[in-house]
Amino acid sequence: MAEARFAAAASRAADPPAAVDEVAEALRTELGGAAPTLLLAFLGPAHAVAAEAVSERLRVTLAPAHLLGATAAGVVAGGREIEGDPALSVWAASLPGAEVRTLRYHPPSESGLAEASTLAAAGLWPAPPASADAMVVLADPFTTPAAPLLEWLDERRPDTIVTGALASGAGEPGGNRLLIDHAVEDSGAVAVALSGVRARAIVSQGCRPVGQGFTVTRARMTLLEELGGSPALTRLREVYAAASPEDRERLGAGVHLGVVIDEYREDFGRGDFLIRSVLGSPEGSTAVLVDEQIEVGQTVQFHVRDADSADEDLRSVLGHAAAEVSPPGALLFTCTGRGAGLFDLPDHDAALAHEHLGGPALGGMLAAGEIGPVGSRTFLHTFTASLLLIHGLREDTAGGVPGPATP
Repeated sequence: MAEARFAAAASRAADPPAAVDEVAEALRTELGGAAPTLLLAFLGPAHAVAAEAVSERLRVTLAPAHLLGATAAGVVAGGREIEGDPALSVWAASLPGAEVRTLRYHPPSESGLAEASTLAAAGLWPAPPASADAMVVLADPFTTPAAPLLEWLDERRPDTIVTGALASGAGEPGGNRLLIDHAVEDSGAVAVALSGVRARAIVSQGCRPVGQGFTVTRARMTLLEELGGSPALTRLREVYAAASPEDRERLGAGVHLGVVIDEYREDFGRGDFLIRSVLGSPEGSTAVLVDEQIEVGQTVQFHVRDADSADEDLRSVLGHAAAEVSPPGALLFTCTGRGAGLFDLPDHDAALAHEHLGGPALGGMLAAGEIGPVGSRTFLHTFTASLLLIHGLREDTAGGVPGPATP
């Protein structure tokens, strides 16, 4: 019976060819001679300008059937997170019998955001295989309407687990690089769909709620005007006045807004919200500007970034996941707002994931946004840690062909 094999390795070498060679040697050893079906490569900012050379050398050196990758502010390999320094992380999977398909999602035209159906009809947004068990999406945040793309994928493939990240290596359009097989792109999104694998996803929040929840009673696009019938800025000041000294300090460092995911619940706690950033208040206004459109009738609550609660939540979700059989392979997409800046120590998320999950081949990146499911829907998150755990091949895959497609 064929078995899946996984490996992960990283290099801090500043020279791109040397970094690839170091990583390739480690991966070949871990794979034990198995041919890699898929490579996922994560390039630190120092290697972004050499993305084409890195891609070519990886393909020549390791001969993967498929290659996907992105530039990132930091990379993950094993129990380590490499931030700032030159870094290359590559995750490899040998998946005999599984169907692996790479997909390119072109950005909308410069004239404006087209409807998802229009992009799909034009062949610019291809649907994953109906049999896909899991999917990893890597997107450029400057050119990709991530939320509509994820909503469209949910509609087309509701049974497919979707995880991934927004590239974080550049501060302006055109600076990121996305790798897909023989091509290197600087816009849009790339993805890989896996059919015939046993997988699950977990998402851990990095913020916690403060104060009380409010119903949005007036809003215009991204401008939050009234909460519970009072000006949004007044409500924020009330939350600040009632907060503990520690939470006042956290609110002063940055305010976040949690938007309730499931309005049918009666009580809301950590993990029940989509976290969005509060960008401030326009001069002379009592409204609050948020980085996403808010609708009247939604329930929201202000949040703070908190290292202790982020640590507690990650340990909790990893503990539940570890109660099952430890996955041999895993991918971690953690926010650039976490890392050493939040936890005051290196490797926090990667080290916890590596330890609690039994030391899987762990790869990934520090992201400008994390993709992962909550309940039955896929969302773009901020300040989270999103993980894809791969437990191996489905029993009907090991013989060489994935099972029947899901309608």
